[in-house]
Amino acid sequence: MISAAKSVLRLATVAVVIGAGFAQPVMADQRRPLLMVGKTSVYQRVLTRPGATLHERPNGDVQKTFPPFQPLYIFGLEPGWIEVGPSISQPPIGWMKAGSVVEWKQNIVAAFTNASGRNRQILFDTEEQLIDLMEDEDVRARQAALLEMADSGEVDPETGIVTVEPQEYIDIVQNPYIMPILTTESIPHPLNYQETLLMEIASIPKQSGEVASAPAVDNFDAGIVFVFDTTLSMDRYIDATRKVTERIVEGMRGTDVGDRVHFGLMAFRDNPEAVPELEYRTRMLLPLDRANTPEQVVDAIRAATIVATASSPGFNEDSLAGVEDAVDQTKWEPENGDPFDARYVILITDAGPNDINDPNTRSRIGPAELQMDAEGKRIAVMTLHIKTEAGGDAQHDYAETQYRALSRFNNNSYYYGIDGGSVEAYEATVTRVVTALTDTIRMARGDAPKLSQDEVGQELVELGLAMRLAYLGQQPGVAPPDVLKAWVSDRAVENPDKVAVEPRLLVSKNELATMAEFLSEILDLGEQNRGEDDASRFFSQIQGVVARMAQDPGRLIDASSDSVGGALEFIEGLPYQSQLMLLNEETWSQSAVNRRTTLDGLRQKLVQYRKWLRDPQVWTRPYEGAPDSDYFFAMPFDVLP
Repeated sequence: MISAAKSVLRLATVAVVIGAGFAQPVMADQRRPLLMVGKTSVYQRVLTRPGATLHERPNGDVQKTFPPFQPLYIFGLEPGWIEVGPSISQPPIGWMKAGSVVEWKQNIVAAFTNASGRNRQILFDTEEQLIDLMEDEDVRARQAALLEMADSGEVDPETGIVTVEPQEYIDIVQNPYIMPILTTESIPHPLNYQETLLMEIASIPKQSGEVASAPAVDNFDAGIVFVFDTTLSMDRYIDATRKVTERIVEGMRGTDVGDRVHFGLMAFRDNPEAVPELEYRTRMLLPLDRANTPEQVVDAIRAATIVATASSPGFNEDSLAGVEDAVDQTKWEPENGDPFDARYVILITDAGPNDINDPNTRSRIGPAELQMDAEGKRIAVMTLHIKTEAGGDAQHDYAETQYRALSRFNNNSYYYGIDGGSVEAYEATVTRVVTALTDTIRMARGDAPKLSQDEVGQELVELGLAMRLAYLGQQPGVAPPDVLKAWVSDRAVENPDKVAVEPRLLVSKNELATMAEFLSEILDLGEQNRGEDDASRFFSQIQGVVARMAQDPGRLIDASSDSVGGALEFIEGLPYQSQLMLLNEETWSQSAVNRRTTLDGLRQKLVQYRKWLRDPQVWTRPYEGAPDSDYFFAMPFDVLP
């Protein structure tokens, strides 16, 4: 039997990580780590086991003891010993016993998603035990019984349970942790045959000391930023929002809940250079601030009813610019160090977003990339799309597709279409959504919600739970896990529509800069060679770019690769579908539509890469004194090139 302390997984943030397996700029004559077999720019790495010690030389005196799972490069080998260092930009620092480390072939880690809307996942000793649960004809009942057993603290070793996913949600971007993926295998999920990744993961060891009890949630609060379309056709809908918000704010005035719900307001129109009478593209009418009074909130919404006096250049608007500014310009983490716990951006518009190739579009970021950027900052984007008769079915379908991609959070959709442009239906939707968000605060405090679960809808119930779980995961007292290796599925075993464990690539600033530079070069060449007869020239020019970039020792480029994607060796062989890996002369020459789609997809990713490179909050220092190029973050596979 195993104890309760070993039956529930706990995750710890990474305070200091030495040389997290990244590529850094190096001098041409500097000694480098050993290359992986068959690679020209990817180096051998290991992870330290508990108690691993560093020696000046083989069998020499102990210089230091490493924390478990510290990534290091291999510089040299002798029988029973390896020479290691934290970075390819620095010389090796000493020797370790070969048995004190674990080989780490790919720089990928696992990150639990927010568990709202699915069950906590069980991690098993073997791949076969995991598959056995997935193939059980009553997988949900068996999973529930195993979870109950694990939570009781008395686990039968025959079940193969190693540990269980924690109840708290820890955001790997906000609080980086290392849960290395050692081995992967792809299988069809037995419930719907969807491709599912089985992963053998490892975790850092449990530290001594008491584990703090779950924190109180009296301080849990919410920031809600409305993003209003303030063009000519929106006045009556903005006025309806004012009435709803005024009613809700007045109802909370003087209450504990009212002190915990805060509002901001961003307005958007379209390109004022094309139509100067529009006056602005985006404008912050009320910054999100805990000092905002109910009167300020209502006055700001009233100011938004002063809509543009001129029509935009086309039916669609630059709504993504409004959302992007709400995400980026709002102080979700104020300077006083007290971040907003639940974070919502509510887009309200009767138009679709400008296409990324529209000359009136400001940013070339797409809705899916903007959504991922927002969720990475724990912000849920919601869209209230008013389908007026002026738009027509084709325009409504386009806008809905774009906004559904934008309005996702934790695998759920928060897109609300109001058919026919009904003001009454719109007002009812605003009331339900905003009340549901304020109910998140009530429920966190243990108070009764205003709406029942049936009135709210399952997706909003799960959103409130997701925000509370994320809040708990941010609190002190969440202890590290026991040392373990275990198997888990990326998709929930009981519901493959839900992603439970997300594989991510730990990338350094230098690696991301390499990807950004390479994509920029490809995009420039692609725009110059868009005809099917230009395919051969396009790919020969790419090889020229690869050869030139490979001359820079700080760029991880394989000049010998015979494919576009293979030039970035550090992403080659990862368990995901890459646009670059699929890019070849044959597919490029087949269709102008495919060429345009490929270039647009790469451009949207490039915009996101450049945003990340400029955002200091994304990056974590890997070790004391590390150069800026060594800083890292856990990059989702979905935005790899």
